[in-house]
Amino acid sequence: MLDCSSGKLFVYASYFSQERLKPVGTATEKMAKLLKLAFEIKTFRKSFTPIYVYYKIGNEEPIPIYCNNNGQSDAEEVYRTLRNMMFVLSFHPRHADLRRVRKEIMQFS
Repeated sequence: MLDCSSGKLFVYASYFSQERLKPVGTATEKMAKLLKLAFEIKTFRKSFTPIYVYYKIGNEEPIPIYCNNNGQSDAEEVYRTLRNMMFVLSFHPRHADLRRVRKEIMQFS
């Protein structure tokens, strides 16, 4: 599995999106646990609609892997999207750690 120092999943949302944030946060936390990544939710007092999930490794720029622009999301739907995005990232040369856990990424858990 991955080491927490190698990557982190971030969720960015408005403080005013608490209800919509719950399924996104749950799914992101589940993916972080599966991959043994650090996980953080950052809320902002500014009102904005989208909820974003980013993957960050080391000092590199965060990579957007999910965006909910409006409406309620189902945690399982968000998890499937995150899983698919992490699988795609596992083919990128910079993400060798993800390549090693490709099988775990695609498990239905």
